[in-house]
Amino acid sequence: MTGERRALIIANGEYDNPGLSALRSPAADAEALAEVLADRTISDFDVQVVRDETAHVIAGRVEDLFADSAPDDVLLVHFSCHGLKSESGELFFAARNTRPERLASSAVPADFVQRCMRMSRSRSIVLLLDCCYGGAFSQGVAVRASGEVNVLDAFPGGGFGGRGRAVITASNSIEYAFEGDHLADDHARPSVFTSALVDGLRTGDADRDEDGWVALGELYDYLFDSVRERNPNQTPSRDIEMQGELYLARSRRRRIKPSPVPADLRAASEDPNMFTRLGAVTELQRRLASENLSVAIGAHEVLTTMAQTDIQHVADAADLARREARVRTESEVVRFGEVVRGARPVARIRLAGPPIARACRFASSDSWLRVTEVADGAEIFLEQTKIGTFEGRVTVTGPTGEVVVRVEGRIIQEPETRPAPEPKPEPEPEQVPVAAPEPVPVSVPVAAPQPVPEPTHAPPSGAAAPRPKLGMAAGVLALLAALYLLVLIFTLSDSVEEFFEDGGWIALPLIAFVTGAGVAMLRVKTSRAVGPGMLCGLALLSSIPFGPVLFVLADGCVLLAAVCAVVAMWRDPGFRLGMGKPRDGFAVAAVLLGVVGTTGLIVEAAELFDYSSSRADEGALYLVVAALFLIGTVLGALLRPDAFGVALLAGVAGGGIVMVCALYFALPSSSSVTGAGWGIGLGATLALAVLAGLAARKVTAEH
Repeated sequence: MTGERRALIIANGEYDNPGLSALRSPAADAEALAEVLADRTISDFDVQVVRDETAHVIAGRVEDLFADSAPDDVLLVHFSCHGLKSESGELFFAARNTRPERLASSAVPADFVQRCMRMSRSRSIVLLLDCCYGGAFSQGVAVRASGEVNVLDAFPGGGFGGRGRAVITASNSIEYAFEGDHLADDHARPSVFTSALVDGLRTGDADRDEDGWVALGELYDYLFDSVRERNPNQTPSRDIEMQGELYLARSRRRRIKPSPVPADLRAASEDPNMFTRLGAVTELQRRLASENLSVAIGAHEVLTTMAQTDIQHVADAADLARREARVRTESEVVRFGEVVRGARPVARIRLAGPPIARACRFASSDSWLRVTEVADGAEIFLEQTKIGTFEGRVTVTGPTGEVVVRVEGRIIQEPETRPAPEPKPEPEPEQVPVAAPEPVPVSVPVAAPQPVPEPTHAPPSGAAAPRPKLGMAAGVLALLAALYLLVLIFTLSDSVEEFFEDGGWIALPLIAFVTGAGVAMLRVKTSRAVGPGMLCGLALLSSIPFGPVLFVLADGCVLLAAVCAVVAMWRDPGFRLGMGKPRDGFAVAAVLLGVVGTTGLIVEAAELFDYSSSRADEGALYLVVAALFLIGTVLGALLRPDAFGVALLAGVAGGGIVMVCALYFALPSSSSVTGAGWGIGLGATLALAVLAGLAARKVTAEH
């Protein structure tokens, strides 16, 4: 299958109508599911999230997804919201502006979604409904819901054309789709259904047959068992009509089939001569360390047989060789220590031993202990909110054994921030003994050593504090670089003619783009992706030393701003940078412009090399700019999220314009140097700037 994999996550938890109770789960659902679906190592979907929008916006995004699809595309839609039933029995999905008494005009009809799915050209569509339905509420929703609401009736299999469509719901009939066990807790968490969905995909536990892939049928079986285990009153339902298997995710739970050892080695392991068998143990031990896991597990099986059946001397040698491949971790205990409630600390379990000992799966003992597999082990995310000590276990299971890692620590309440006492008038001397004990509670001995007396703006988690500071620092550095260049170019030139003759105008495009990047870093909405993307693109090209040293100092300031922006982006827990294939025609056009511009600069470098050997340095500079320009355009087309990639293209265009214009002054005045390659390079960079602007408008409209 060569089509795209696209997912649309619709999460509505906030409602304008007071009759619809707010839901805490949708926000967490959207974040958790988007993260796992966009992960290239798991699902590799191009994910779009619509949160707390009105009905017409949601309907438009749904229609766009299905209408703009190709036959080979895999489409996945996830609804997390209230589900309501009209008096005539129709199902509606609640939006932010939904009025229960006016469902037809203010909610999204299930029939509309069904029609969009039916008219789509895609042959592989999955609809996941994590909704609580109108009939399940005893109060708070002003809608009459007589009888049961069977969600699958609103999406009949026959309406899909008989093949390639699937609907999986969080609950059946009139059952309530539970958000969690602690609905009164302010800590948002995914619902039971979506939590099981995310866990099954992330851990690979939904891969029931352990073939390395999570099929749609396997996923439903896993969801059914997991949801029923956590809440017996909730029963997921399905209507799946697929020809062949639809695989939604990859899995590391591939069953390793042992590869038979060579016949001569098998014969040596069974030879009557003890020394021949000892030699076989040595060869089997070597195979046990193989990167080929099938070869290693085959050798492990033979060594296990020899350790259990051979004479003591040979059995001990075989057991010693086999023990080198046992599952083991660098530490048997993970201690978090004291953790402030609401924080999400991360620890790592590292595996040791040969490859066969590291081919493991991880399972946690409790729902608040989330385990994610990484290259050399697993990362543990703590989501415990209950005050007090905690202890859990992570079971590490591999083909050569099993080990249990203890996880322990203590959740503490966040220290209360006490406001500074209001100034009081000077007390009378006789009042001092009476007023002194008033501000001294029993917690003074604990609070007294605190070194920071007024943390009135401290964030709830210490990990999030550095991001806004670094982001603001990046924005300020960029604006200072622009201001410095602006002052510099006008102070170095005595007249307008001298300004243009000396090349001072070259810095004007750099000033414009750096100013835009700085403003983007200081704005909240654009500081996460747009600002860092522009600064990275500018730093990629404008950091090449050129011109007077005074100009180079400004370029260094831009480079430092880019570093601060990248660090801020890296520390942002809600931002994930990834790679994918070109998103659309804009991305493909950007790569083509990168190729054209690179070709032009290479042609100009060749002209300089032919003109004179003394121009070799200038020609080499053309080649460096050409290579960086091509790298920048390719990265801009492939990097996700879209806003970061488009902003990177804009920054590359700005830096490219500056460098190409600067190289113009290096061209010798000779008829043998036509400057045609330089013209092609300038045209490509200008076209890329226009293209980035058009792509930015599209991304803004979509998000």
